[in-house]
Amino acid sequence: MSDVIEEVTHEATHEAAHSSNRGAKLIGLLISVLALFLAVSEMLGKSAQTHALGLTIEASDTWNFFQAKSIRQTVLRTTLEGTKLQADASNPDVAKQFSAWQTNIDRWESDPTTNEGRKELMKKALNIQEQRDGYLEQYHAYEFASLLIQLGIVLSSVTLLTSIMWFAAGSIGLGVAGLGVLAGAYTKAHVILALLH
Repeated sequence: MSDVIEEVTHEATHEAAHSSNRGAKLIGLLISVLALFLAVSEMLGKSAQTHALGLTIEASDTWNFFQAKSIRQTVLRTTLEGTKLQADASNPDVAKQFSAWQTNIDRWESDPTTNEGRKELMKKALNIQEQRDGYLEQYHAYEFASLLIQLGIVLSSVTLLTSIMWFAAGSIGLGVAGLGVLAGAYTKAHVILALLH
């Protein structure tokens, strides 16, 4: 009789170990899948951050060019107005110079041929800033997706240590949520990005 009990105990122990080993393999696979998507999220996040930084520099350069045009325009306008007060505007040479200065002032305000007038530069800078803001929103969404996935990995690890399957369910839930945010950020889904703002 003790041989039968010993054999049944041995069989039950072997079965429990095999079942536990299978569960551990599944949790290990879950951790690997989450780690893969974490790496993708981190890579896409860094890419969005790099684009945002590049666009910040480009916007800054454009605003600097705008400011330089503004200064030149202001200096020339002041010179023109001051000279008009002192010079004889009836002199054809003086009138010609006044006209040339006014042409430059007008060209610095708007120059559709080169797109380097103040109006065009302002429009360009604002457009660049809008693009930059979009990449920053993406970056923050990728960071949030990474956080959710990392928490999922932590809960999977807790499952391995405790064998409590509720942690595995939480891990899957966080992983799915992280993948949803990751997909939303990748497709630039404004609903996802607006929720994270």
